Formats: sequence, C-alpha cells, structure tokens
Amino acid sequence: MAGTVRLEPVDERNLEPLLSVAAAEAEPGDVMPPVEAPAGWSHARREAFREFHRASFGGLAGPTRTQMYAILAGGEVVGMVRMTRRDEPGTVETGMWLGRSARGQGVGGAALRELLNEAAAAGMRAVVAETTRDNSSAIHVLEKCGARIRSDGDEVHAEICLDSAPPAL
Repeated sequence: MAGTVRLEPVDERNLEPLLSVAAAEAEPGDVMPPVEAPAGWSHARREAFREFHRASFGGLAGPTRTQMYAILAGGEVVGMVRMTRRDEPGTVETGMWLGRSARGQGVGGAALRELLNEAAAAGMRAVVAETTRDNSSAIHVLEKCGARIRSDGDEVHAEICLDSAPPAL
C-alpha cells in the first residue's frame, strides 16, 4: 500500500471522505482539538471537524498558517497530515493521523516523506514534531525520515533538517 501514497490538499472535495475515515477508524481526540460535544462522533463533533479543517483552507499564508493534506493510499483517503508555520523562520510543525486500517503498512512514513517534499518546495528549512514517549509508531516514522529526537520527560521533540535529503527507505 505504501508505494501508492500521495497527498492532496484538504478541500471541500475530500473533506467528507476524510470525516468518514475519521469517524469509522479513529477517536475524535486523535484527529481534532477537543470540543464541547457529546461523546463519540456526534453531529456537533462532525460539524466541529468540518469547521476545524475549513479554517485551514487558506494554507500556510492563511489565518491558521496551516496546510492540511488528505493522505491517499491506493486512491482512497486514509488519514491526514499537516504542516503549520512556526514562529522560527523556515520552520513548520507537522502532525498526522491514520485510520486504523492504514496503520502498520508504511503509509505514515511515505506520507511524511511527501510532506517533507511539500515543506521543502514551500521554502522551509526544518520540520518539527511533538509527540509522547508512548507513541512509538510516530517516533519510529520520524526516525526513519531522519529526525533528531530529544526527550523531555514524557514529551518527545523531533526535528528534521531539510537542508539534507531525507534517507531513502
């Protein structure tokens, strides 16, 4: 599956497929900020998901300074990866989620490599990520893509320098 991974900017065309994957294969807290709404994928939470993604339609130059991408594997939406401008010049932060059925197949690494290409094309020099020590899958993907990892208690900070080509996998 990983060989056919590509990114598509999130827009109205792929927002509903993205929401469908999130609702079927992920927990709300893993794919969007917390909102006051009934537990699970309630109508209010689905609307909040849509609004959260629509707020970033302006991309890196827009009000949220975020470009979100639907991750497609085999032509199907399977998750989302984003890059958000940081205050440090030439630096973006990334975050990603995948539906359960796409995990463990190399999709995360392939999507991150595509995002690194997008970040470099946008003139960025570094991509950073924050996760927790127990998110071993994310740490593994970040390391495979050349990240320098630094731990601070339970928090894990990763930085990928775009001045050198990411390692081939």
